[in-house]
Amino acid sequence: MELFTEGEPIADTKAPDGPVEKRWETRRFEAKLVNPANRRKLTVIVVGTGLAGGSAAATLAEQGYRVRSYCYQDSPRRAHSIAAQGGINAAKNYRNDGDSVHRLFYDTVKGGDFRSRESNVHRLAEVSVNIIDQCVAQGVPFAREYGGLLDTRSFGGAQVQRTFYARGQTGQQLLLGAYQALERQIGLGNVEMHTRHEMLELVVVDGRARGIVVRDMVTGEISTEMADAVVLASGGYGNVFYLSTNAKGCNVTASWRAHRKGAYFANPCYTQIHPTCIPVSGDHQSKLTLMSESLRNDGRVWVPKAKGDDRDPRQIPEDERDYYLERIYPSFGNLVPRDIASRAAKNVCDEGRGVGPTKLGVYLDFADAIERLGRKAIEAKYGNLFEMYERITGEDPYRVPMRIYPAVHYTMGGLWVDYDLQSTIPGLFVIGEANFSDHGANRLGASALMQGLADGYFVLPTTIAHYLASGPLDKVDASHPAAVQARRDVEDRIARLLAVNGDRTVDSFHRELGQIMWEHCGMERSEAGLRKAIDEIRALREQFWQRVRVPGDGEGLNQSLEKAGRVADFFELAELMCIDALHREESCGGHFRAEHQTPDGEAQRDDDRFAYVAAWEFTATGEPAVLHKEDLKFEYVHPTQRSYK
Repeated sequence: MELFTEGEPIADTKAPDGPVEKRWETRRFEAKLVNPANRRKLTVIVVGTGLAGGSAAATLAEQGYRVRSYCYQDSPRRAHSIAAQGGINAAKNYRNDGDSVHRLFYDTVKGGDFRSRESNVHRLAEVSVNIIDQCVAQGVPFAREYGGLLDTRSFGGAQVQRTFYARGQTGQQLLLGAYQALERQIGLGNVEMHTRHEMLELVVVDGRARGIVVRDMVTGEISTEMADAVVLASGGYGNVFYLSTNAKGCNVTASWRAHRKGAYFANPCYTQIHPTCIPVSGDHQSKLTLMSESLRNDGRVWVPKAKGDDRDPRQIPEDERDYYLERIYPSFGNLVPRDIASRAAKNVCDEGRGVGPTKLGVYLDFADAIERLGRKAIEAKYGNLFEMYERITGEDPYRVPMRIYPAVHYTMGGLWVDYDLQSTIPGLFVIGEANFSDHGANRLGASALMQGLADGYFVLPTTIAHYLASGPLDKVDASHPAAVQARRDVEDRIARLLAVNGDRTVDSFHRELGQIMWEHCGMERSEAGLRKAIDEIRALREQFWQRVRVPGDGEGLNQSLEKAGRVADFFELAELMCIDALHREESCGGHFRAEHQTPDGEAQRDDDRFAYVAAWEFTATGEPAVLHKEDLKFEYVHPTQRSYK
């Protein structure tokens, strides 16, 4: 059966021409403005309250728009951005070590394995310097040196120290900054906050996004909310793998509902595998725990040289250890990008040199750093991370090396957007991890927080104003036929899930789907494996709709119903991810095809055939997906074979 067809090419028409360093300045000047008095008449819905959504809602409200914010957590500050640990990049060059906006731009394009847009990435690098000032003004407690200057540290894929941090709690502290800005606007009446509400459908009227259908997760009430524009800041979809570093509630439903209504989904197979996670300990687990990449500043990664060496790591002499990242990549050592470090860990474990009970682990050893700097210095940098590791594993990482292994973490794919962050549905803007725009095939560490805050504080407020200034839009309410149909679709879907009344739990289906995805669309993929995965996903999805059991009803709190709707969307997404991975016959960033590698086992790109964004158009279930290609042009960072040696 044909898996996909090719449609018309797609292009980003919003990025100005001219020198890359002038494009954002040009776009800001050319963008239409909305009179302050008129802003009070315009309503914007923001879905999600993480760094992107929280900063966007706060900024738009501060500018005078009427904002309605929705999240499924019980508080805006419970958004998953709070779990980010290691830091946020910015080209401040406080260290005077050769950093610059251009170098951050270069490192990000190279780190993404030349699969991101130059215009977007350069804007991100430019805006990064403003983010730090904004957050310091909000009181974010960044780490400081003895004299009071902001401290920075190294992260993978860079040879400069540009990562600002707050111990191992950077995401939490940045989110609290955005949260207090949001709460101020809620207190002033400029933001209408709806917690414990989940978006289940997008309302499209006359081709434009005009609202959403949400379910109150406590009462079960379904309502239709209308606005002049909709902003999705609903995060990534890593939980399609079941086991990931994401919070259990993270899902793809908001993005997938928009995709089904006409928003193209770009590069869905681009999943980031994080090399520094606590290894799986058994079938009982429902999620994995991240150990920040910042630990690779002082921790050394190694495995025994001999296969099957089960000795206590402290009993293994130095000459019997393989510090393999330092050996293979002497230039960057332990600070190679995430995809390189993840694949190297997999390789040594495949060789039979993995450690721990499952043999799927490598050591992250701080003995040298503790001897060099002293325990107190390590505690000051990483204390909360060490404490978290000990609580989970029962082992003291000050005395015994940590054990780590790669796990699903972030998704570079997402809804396609143009330079204005607008999707293929006019009036639907997508920010943060929910869009695809900045990271290519592999995100550099400490760039997720940078992108979320750049989009929310600095980019979206300019570009959404340009869209709103093109109005006025016709007034529509929940009685419009398109809104009525969207609500009916949600009610029908809930009724269908409840009516199956089968014999298997939602989690059992989700776990099985995750195993298929990890095995065939995870760190390493092959044509045969991906074709097998597509067949297995389709068969499992059919079983789901015949055998899933969702106890209770839709009237009130029902977490099984919530999960069932999300897993149903994961099934459809998983199939598209495998089709996207199958069609891309190259290895690129975190997307490693076994058939396409260099003689020394590195990723082998095919720039002649695949230097494009794959933007997928939704078709009815059972019909071939439609691929639209956006060609990538590199004027300033010319694609080369990526080397960190």
